[in-house]
Amino acid sequence: MKIKDLFPVLEKMAPLAYAEDFDNVGLLTGNASENLTGVLVCHDALESVVDEAINTKCNLIVCFHPILFSGLKKITGKNYVERAVLKAIQNNIAIYAIHTALDNHRNGVNKIFADALGLINTKILVPKEGFIRKLVTYTVPDNHTELRNALFAAGAGNIGNYENCSFNSTGKGTYQGNEYSNPEIGERGEFMEAQEIKVEVTFEKHLEAGILKALFENHVYEEVAYEIYNLQNRHQNIGLGMVGELPLEMHEGEFLQFVKNKMKTGGIRHSAFTNKSIKKVALLGGAGSFAIKNAIAAGADAYLTADLKYHQFYEAEGKLLLADIGHYESERYTARFMTDFIKNNTTGITVLETTVNTNPVHYF
Repeated sequence: MKIKDLFPVLEKMAPLAYAEDFDNVGLLTGNASENLTGVLVCHDALESVVDEAINTKCNLIVCFHPILFSGLKKITGKNYVERAVLKAIQNNIAIYAIHTALDNHRNGVNKIFADALGLINTKILVPKEGFIRKLVTYTVPDNHTELRNALFAAGAGNIGNYENCSFNSTGKGTYQGNEYSNPEIGERGEFMEAQEIKVEVTFEKHLEAGILKALFENHVYEEVAYEIYNLQNRHQNIGLGMVGELPLEMHEGEFLQFVKNKMKTGGIRHSAFTNKSIKKVALLGGAGSFAIKNAIAAGADAYLTADLKYHQFYEAEGKLLLADIGHYESERYTARFMTDFIKNNTTGITVLETTVNTNPVHYF
């Protein structure tokens, strides 16, 4: 098995198309054509983790945070990033990063976070925008069902919890082929009027190549008429953060102690108590100050995230309990999820979870 043979499994777990534009995901170092000797899963691909990969004979590190985030002009080993990358290259170890590709997955980082707290009735807190497109095409009635089913098979027509969605309307199309044409119906130079069915389907933008392939391979016309539009609709099943409900409401202090125990954090910084019970909880693993307004708009009683600055606690405005539980802590169970997913979707390869604690924050 080659390293690249594992990529479809990693894409199934966290499609790279889901990642934010600013992110650096996928294969960061290494030769994807090398034979795969083992997989080491971690949160941060530090030098100590590379040492562990060497010792366990794993030549692929699958990490959550990308060790290479911004550009490097030199790799001389002068800082922790360069040392990790340099050692990985010297020892032919590939590094593959997941990050926001898993953050944005409906079953990813924030679902793991929500499940750890036992939240129910969960949904995406900040649905992804600019990710949905629409295909409009026209065909004759005899080709309609076959073509539409081919588009569905390629991934078109999924809306929320529904699949095979389309809109179909009947109309009259006209055309006249020139001397170089080879029309399916009619003759060259003949003005034709034909009964046609207009088919409209939506799709996720990263599926466009496959959708068009299905369109061209299953359409009967010599020249396929079609249009593609970018939609402003939010994708309710892809996005950052999550909001859900506790099975039983809690007092604020009781809730924070509950979170502290479940997420194994050394301490929680929080805004002033609102003197209201906690039932509806919003959360976002990692740095999530940008979504405070989304948590308030969702009607959350509390918002759990990390990396909050001093003045950002004021943004709670007495409307909810705002709590910073720590960056690593909010993503604590992510590496275990990644490890289990890879194990459950492969056979015959070594898959290990790191024994190195890469949390840079310590509590006294």
